[in-house]
Amino acid sequence: MARKTHIGLPTPEQILRFIEESKDAVGKREIAKHFALHGNDKIALKALLKDMTDEGLVDMAPGRAFHKHGGLPRVAVLRVAAIEGSNAWAVPERWEGSGPAPRIRVIEQGRKGALGVGDRILARTEERGSGHVAHPMKRLQASAEMVIGVLVEEKSPGGKPMIWLRPADKRARFDFAVSDKGDADIGDLVRAELTGRGAAIKAKVVDRIGDPFAPRSLSMIAIARHEIPHVFDGETIAEAGRAAKLPLTPDGREDLRELPIVAIDPIDARDHDDAVWAIPDDDPGNKGGFRAIVAIADVSFYVRPDGALDREARRRGNSVYFPDRVVPMLPETLSAGVCSLKAGEDRAAMACHLVIDRHGKVSAWRFTRALVRLRANIAYEHAQAAHDANEARDDWDADVLPALKNLWASWALLARARAARDPLDLELPERQVILDEKGGIAEIRVRDRLDAHRLIEDYMIAANVAAAKALEAKKSPVMYRIHEPPSREKLVSLKDYLETFERSFALGQVITPAVFNRLIDGFSEDDRLPEIMQAILRSQTQAYYGPANAGHFGLALGSYAHFTSPIRRYADLIVHRALVDSYRLEVPGKPKDLPARTGLGEADAKGLSRIGEAISALERRAMEAERETVDRYVAAYLATKTGEIVVARITGVQPFGFFATVDGLGGDGLVPVSTLGSERFFYDEAARTLDSEHGRVSYTVGQRIELRLTDANPISGALRFELPDAPEGGFRNRPPRRDGLKTPAKDKAGKHMIGKRGRPANIRHKGKRR
Repeated sequence: MARKTHIGLPTPEQILRFIEESKDAVGKREIAKHFALHGNDKIALKALLKDMTDEGLVDMAPGRAFHKHGGLPRVAVLRVAAIEGSNAWAVPERWEGSGPAPRIRVIEQGRKGALGVGDRILARTEERGSGHVAHPMKRLQASAEMVIGVLVEEKSPGGKPMIWLRPADKRARFDFAVSDKGDADIGDLVRAELTGRGAAIKAKVVDRIGDPFAPRSLSMIAIARHEIPHVFDGETIAEAGRAAKLPLTPDGREDLRELPIVAIDPIDARDHDDAVWAIPDDDPGNKGGFRAIVAIADVSFYVRPDGALDREARRRGNSVYFPDRVVPMLPETLSAGVCSLKAGEDRAAMACHLVIDRHGKVSAWRFTRALVRLRANIAYEHAQAAHDANEARDDWDADVLPALKNLWASWALLARARAARDPLDLELPERQVILDEKGGIAEIRVRDRLDAHRLIEDYMIAANVAAAKALEAKKSPVMYRIHEPPSREKLVSLKDYLETFERSFALGQVITPAVFNRLIDGFSEDDRLPEIMQAILRSQTQAYYGPANAGHFGLALGSYAHFTSPIRRYADLIVHRALVDSYRLEVPGKPKDLPARTGLGEADAKGLSRIGEAISALERRAMEAERETVDRYVAAYLATKTGEIVVARITGVQPFGFFATVDGLGGDGLVPVSTLGSERFFYDEAARTLDSEHGRVSYTVGQRIELRLTDANPISGALRFELPDAPEGGFRNRPPRRDGLKTPAKDKAGKHMIGKRGRPANIRHKGKRR
């Protein structure tokens, strides 16, 4: 359709050129002023701009400013996506351009209150060099609440089909009616915006994510819910390709290719960060001792500061490991390619040389850049079997089994030193989801804990300590791995809990890991040992990264850093770069199309505190996403067993019921108090029990009990149980909520009430009334 022209009106091409060349936001007023339009021309301009918007030539930004379609507006709403060193980086909240949204450096000069990840700002943007910068105009309120969930269809009481959003968060207590599902289908995983208030809340689908029930796809829920970056942009992929082609020569490296160095990893590992070697020390001054090498992938050679690879690695912080996939910190060209230490191939490594005395103490260390060629990549199970049987596998070189023998002999010394140090010894089971070839659940089991695992763990700890101390010796900045002692508040809670077992815990004593180990030993023959270990775990602080050393309480170490996994942890890459700077380990040569230096640099050295905070938060995100996904697989596995009786263990007690986990499988499910019987129940907070009114029944943490599985929800990972003899619908005839939860009634003050045969009564707390 031909556009009507108007005398004196600029052409669309002239308007686009003016928008592109203007340094300020351009609205209708600025266009009219620039082209000296008056009267009817202004009216015609309004119609022209509407046509240009409809045809996709321009977009409208906040403040009714125009910008070229697909470009970055002069004024835009930005969301802070990362804090890197002293810089905040943001992305447009709305982006319709080709390719990924641009990363924009935010200039915070003179602003009160530092920006944090997730903050929304209205900012003026400008091109600078090859990128953009943003000048904040004002901080905006948080956007509308977004919910990740799966669309389901159910009939209303009147028989009319209705579409609901079933949230992926197991803490969510309601499904939401869907007002607009967009182009999504029933069963799709979607991102939806909640609108309205109270009972009128509706969900509007804004993004279709995919089918979470397709083979090997259940992790999509956690990836979407936690906004985990899982696709690399073109610039990062291109830089990874260039880095992978870097020539690898002995120049500036120690040649260790003749040593029978081996890597011992999980059987399905794709990225091999670390490898080890040991031999009896021939130094007469170290009789009975060993020399060892811990060789770590030299990721800093390939991932250089300030490049696209570095920015993306810092944005991710770590790799995330799901049962159905790995979301790597680095593109697979590097993580599973040239960085990964593979047998028979030359690889760049950072070598930690250790001298271990006959007591297991590491008496000396040094770091070099090296060239290695591994003899073998060995699974933990195969290494353990070979050691136990003193027999090599058929595909091993002749020097592999002797190398394993030396590693075990040297580890015996390290294990002796570890025992003397007496670190916290919590042997908590780790669930392992085994998928079949089609992506279905073949098995869920507890992962075996072998001596081969402990061997590698102790070598890695020794190298991590050496890295921290080597940097301290040079007075260099260190990204420590910090684990502070438990707080008094948590120790008091643990003391109260132990008193219910008639066990004392002196708060006045010096708290060391050995104190908790003696407590564990006291329950070694007790069925309640898993609950005691969980209680001790809950009393511990969360480990984190930072430049201010506070020691590692759990490992009973004064200085500790992460050095051994730079393929999957950004903190380790920081430590590698600091070692390069401190010990002058730069390799010769300056690649033309990659950043030149491989060391840490002054800006990052000064910004370690903010980097540490960011990657600590990303680590917590990854741990939560991994745990949630295993729970979802457990729920999917149990979904075919609803109605069956299972053996469970009570893991938590609350006024509204108790939580239980299925023995040998895990998962977490609620038994509502309304299903426990017709008596009143009293909640004892200190003892963590629910006791019936007449003392006939008591439910306590750690108790093993048979329960009927009534629901297993793979979307959220939530389970629901009831007592085997509970009548259908529970003991109280309250109308069920849409999601099946039966919430205790509340009085006018909002206190929970559970009563006899539906008669309300406040829960009584022994010792306290709430």
